[in-house]
Amino acid sequence: MAAYELAQINIARFRLPADHVANRDFMDALDAVNAIAEASDGFVWRLVGEGNDATDVAVTDDPHVIANMSVWRDVDALAAFVYRAPEHLAIMRRRKEWFDHIDVFQALWWVPAGHRPTVAEGMARIDSLAANGPTPTAFSFKQPFAAPDGTPAAAVHDECA
Repeated sequence: MAAYELAQINIARFRLPADHVANRDFMDALDAVNAIAEASDGFVWRLVGEGNDATDVAVTDDPHVIANMSVWRDVDALAAFVYRAPEHLAIMRRRKEWFDHIDVFQALWWVPAGHRPTVAEGMARIDSLAANGPTPTAFSFKQPFAAPDGTPAAAVHDECA
C-alpha cells in the first residue's frame, strides 16, 4: 500500500445561479461523470454534499462558487480521468458557457494514505499555488512534484502543456 495519495481540488464560479436553466446540461451531467470517476482505475474518494455531488458544499462566501475535490492513487490515474474520459472532456470543453474565468482554479497535493482533505485545506492549496507557483505544497499537472516518500510524480502530461 502506498504511503501517499494524490488530492485535488478544482473550483468554479457559475455565471448564473446553479439552478438556472442555462446550467442544466452541466448539472444533469454530474451524476454520470461522477460515476465514471468512481469507476476509474486509481480513484479513491470524492467530496459529496447532500446530494450525489458537492455543488451544495460551501466553498467561499460566494454562493456561486463550487468545488470538486477528490483523492487518487497518483497523478497518472487522475490525468487519465481528467484528460481521457470522453464524458469529462465534453463537460470541460463547455466550461466557459457556465463558469467565470478564475486564474488558479485547481491544485494538486499529496496526502497521507487514508486522509480525506477538507474544503478549507483545498482552498489553502489553491491560495498557495496562486501565491507561490508550483511547490511540493501545491502543484499542477504541468509541474507535478514527487510524493514526500520519494515516489516520483508522473511526467508532464501533453494535455496540460
